[in-house]
Amino acid sequence: MAEEVADRGAAKRSFMLPLRVAASAIMLAFLLPKVSHSTLFERWNARTALWLLAALAVTLFGIWLSAVRWRQVLSALGLRTRTRTLLSHYLAGQFVGNFLPSTIGGDVLRVTRLSASNGDRHDSFASVVLERLTGWLVLPVICLTGLIINPTLLDLGAASAVAVVLSIATLVLLVVLVAAGASPKLGRRLEGRAGWRRFVEAVHLGIDRFRHRPGAAVAVLAVGFAYQLAVVVAAYFAARALGLDVGPTAILAFMPAVAIAQVLPISVGGLGVREGAFVLFLHPLGVATGDAVALGLLVYGLNLTVSLLGAPAFAVGARAATVIPGDRTTPRA
Repeated sequence: MAEEVADRGAAKRSFMLPLRVAASAIMLAFLLPKVSHSTLFERWNARTALWLLAALAVTLFGIWLSAVRWRQVLSALGLRTRTRTLLSHYLAGQFVGNFLPSTIGGDVLRVTRLSASNGDRHDSFASVVLERLTGWLVLPVICLTGLIINPTLLDLGAASAVAVVLSIATLVLLVVLVAAGASPKLGRRLEGRAGWRRFVEAVHLGIDRFRHRPGAAVAVLAVGFAYQLAVVVAAYFAARALGLDVGPTAILAFMPAVAIAQVLPISVGGLGVREGAFVLFLHPLGVATGDAVALGLLVYGLNLTVSLLGAPAFAVGARAATVIPGDRTTPRA
């Protein structure tokens, strides 16, 4: 039965991939002609390279923070793995997700390689789910905080409304998922099931572990906030590299909303969605459509560049990770 469910899931993903590629192609075909290459290049000067290098460095630092966040989650689950090993898995996953679009994403690769080293696929899968779910809390909070810090951003019509709706909807979905996972009865009923039920089971496991280790939950969220703020800073540096007159509070408020929008399963790598979201949010601030599209592509390009560092880790394949003795500190719930 489980194999049949897995086969149906793989078939569905195979069917959806061409549609997502087509959606990205259509959106980019509409947005790319609006970018004025001559105007962009005219703004480039010696400081442009410095801003780009700074954005690239912060992007790479953010990837390291992601590995630290993953390590914190694993520690709470009773699995202790070195950050260096997790960074290698994370970069390999980034490479797969950005350069090898397929039905097997980077997160699946991370679960596969981590579980190959620790022998615990159950908790390895849960760790990736829980690590990703931190963004469901952190991104909306940062977005709403930015809007509160600069209330004038609430007067931008559709841009303000979409940012608020995306943030609140994400928080509501998180509450629903946590409520489902908090039910011990439901968690036991779903144990071992495939598909979306595995996510609820992962949340159930995380709630159980974090309940006994509140300090670990605080540490995970702290690193989660640091990571998302690094993404915001990188986007701000990218905007400065393009010579865009966008204030830091605007990036603080709208970059998280862009990040929420781009993970919607309607495109490949967020291509088209990310660029369109930047147009929506920045056009009321006086940013030309072509410049907003260029910013989205530059942010994507920064992630692609950093993802190239994962090519060696992906090519080498899974190696035995260094697991600290006594890593199973908590029995499985």
